Amino acid sequence: MTSSSPAPSLAPLILPCVDIQQGRAVRLYEGDPERETVYFDSPLKAAEHWVARGAGMLHLVDLDAATGRGENKAIIAEIVGAVGVPVEVGGGIRDHKSAEALLQLGVARVVIGTAAVAHPELVSELLAAHGPERVVVSVDARAEGGRLEVATHGWAQGSGVQVAEITADLAGRGLEILIFTDVSRDGTLRGLDAALMAEIRKLWINTLIVGGGVRDLQDVALLEALKVQGAIVGRAIYEGTLPYPLPV
Repeated sequence: MTSSSPAPSLAPLILPCVDIQQGRAVRLYEGDPERETVYFDSPLKAAEHWVARGAGMLHLVDLDAATGRGENKAIIAEIVGAVGVPVEVGGGIRDHKSAEALLQLGVARVVIGTAAVAHPELVSELLAAHGPERVVVSVDARAEGGRLEVATHGWAQGSGVQVAEITADLAGRGLEILIFTDVSRDGTLRGLDAALMAEIRKLWINTLIVGGGVRDLQDVALLEALKVQGAIVGRAIYEGTLPYPLPV
């Protein structure tokens, strides 16, 4: 009689999101900094909360840096030094200097957004300097007239660049890890757009992390079926529409 090991889970890794604005842990509705919900007065407490519940990695966003209203590097450094799990950070990283500053704090990987559109050579430079495991690009988009346009500058501006264009360019530069966020659903608890997720999965065959709109276990099942490797989740776990940790 032989025994067999259970098949490995294909469920996406859930990355709890800690969005930092004016020193607090918040979630924004559709990325609008004026439509915030404060979940923790201390981002460190939010980070420790999710790590205590089994988070294997955290996703931090410096919203003040993303919108040009300041920065929260001291808070990020505090979190990195305290939680004991890898931390990825995005928001306002638009040049080599700002990326290097975060990596020197011990951040596991930096997330480039606007700069990947405005200065795509930065992605190539960072990949060459640090390798594909430490550099992520976040493609944040909203549908405009049936086309997917990349949003930049804290999602406040349209770029005129289509998602298919930028994903092809990034693949050519050797990028391995891509985050895709449906801006229209971020922080809304509306659930994922299944057709859009399938389209993005076809456009990006390497490591894909989805952000924006994950609501419940049905959305997790959709991502599992599409073989999406990760999901950045905020409001759904803060408010309990998605149980965390996920049931076995």
